[in-house]
Amino acid sequence: MNSIQQNIEQITSQIEAIQKKCGRPRDSVQLLAVSKTKPVEAILEAANAGQVAFGENYVQEGADKVAYFNDHYPNLPLEWHFIGPIQSNKSRHVAGNFDWVHTVDRDKIAQRLNDQRPEGLPPIQVLIQVNTSGESSKSGTSDSDIFELAALISSLPNLTLRGLMSIPANVSDYQSQLVAFKQLAELKDKLAARYPELNLDTLSMGMSGDMQAAIEAGSTMVRIGTAIFGARDYSNKN
Repeated sequence: MNSIQQNIEQITSQIEAIQKKCGRPRDSVQLLAVSKTKPVEAILEAANAGQVAFGENYVQEGADKVAYFNDHYPNLPLEWHFIGPIQSNKSRHVAGNFDWVHTVDRDKIAQRLNDQRPEGLPPIQVLIQVNTSGESSKSGTSDSDIFELAALISSLPNLTLRGLMSIPANVSDYQSQLVAFKQLAELKDKLAARYPELNLDTLSMGMSGDMQAAIEAGSTMVRIGTAIFGARDYSNKN
């Protein structure tokens, strides 16, 4: 059984190989380690292996981990990303603990994150989540609504819009994966054309099963969990 460090090295090598195959520059894709349900000891092992960015789906669990590392390892340069759905009654905890939020999909959440960001902290780096598959079970704004939402986010001083995020339909066919990811990349290009003053440099898309298609389509951040940390235990999620 591989260690977390070995898993990170293997995935990093895979990302580098895909980048090269697609003609993309080295280090153009960031690895986001999805650490939801995993103990702080596993995150520390990953951090000691050089991993910086960690993604959490559950608000209280993520906030507790941020507090733990702030208290016990304040010199570790960790970057915390919230990648789960945001309920209005928990937005304050997201605003107070996370550096990035990938799942802003409506005006109300954007406004609450801005208003609840503690004074003295830098702006939250924000991605608009787009429901590219049209599945009712998935969060995300529609293609047509991203422009108005982007305009609002760009007007809020405690938020910085960086790009788009999606969780496409779970399909194994490579071409179908590629089509879905290219759709999001094209949306980002349209958004950048309408708001050229914004630094829209991030596409958060791709997981273990569709990472190659995501990178070929232009992903700049892939979200990998089980392949790094092993199978998850959901019994204590919150």
